[in-house]
Amino acid sequence: MREFLKTDTGFYYAIGLFTIAVFLVALAVLAVVNPGGIGARELGGLVVGFLLFMLVYFVSVSVHRLEERDEL
Repeated sequence: MREFLKTDTGFYYAIGLFTIAVFLVALAVLAVVNPGGIGARELGGLVVGFLLFMLVYFVSVSVHRLEERDEL
């Protein structure tokens, strides 16, 4: 695990996965604390927006990885 985190790209992937985990835990807490408080449309918009954000994040990490290969 330490070898994976020694590189910038590995660190960025770990942060992305941590962000996804925090989002999922937050959704679970929201469902437990207030099961009827958020509508399906709002929840769908929140999830779709988050997924688009994470897509852009992982695409940018992949581009960063490709840039590192070009430097070698």
